[in-house]
Amino acid sequence: MQTETIQITTEFIKLEGLLKFSGIAETGGDAKLMIQEGDVSVNGEVCTQRGKKLRPGDVVTLGDITLTIA
Repeated sequence: MQTETIQITTEFIKLEGLLKFSGIAETGGDAKLMIQEGDVSVNGEVCTQRGKKLRPGDVVTLGDITLTIA
């Protein structure tokens, strides 16, 4: 299992943007597919909203990768 902390300097980051920023998705299209297929969980619940606003303290899981927003 890979765990990574992502530091943001804004109030929030959208889920699709986080996947691209962290390098999990190469393009917005890749991120969109991952999210729409139900592969991404936010705070333990499957999330299909690519525009979901993530704030510090939120945890995103995709397979064996866990991203914590700080």
